[in-house]
Amino acid sequence: MSKIKKEKIEAKGFSIEVYTEDFKNDYISLTDIAKYKNEDDLKFVIQNWMRNRNTLEFIGL
Repeated sequence: MSKIKKEKIEAKGFSIEVYTEDFKNDYISLTDIAKYKNEDDLKFVIQNWMRNRNTLEFIGL
């Protein structure tokens, strides 16, 4: 069973959570990053990011 460790980093005054699974995989909270752009409506920030051509190309890799 894998052990998930949660840490926080600070960037431009915002706290972003980073999850590490057995020091093999790191996951950064997209929701925390979206708070920097629009703290009131995170849903639209993430929707626009997921529609971006560069994002789709990156996910395709």
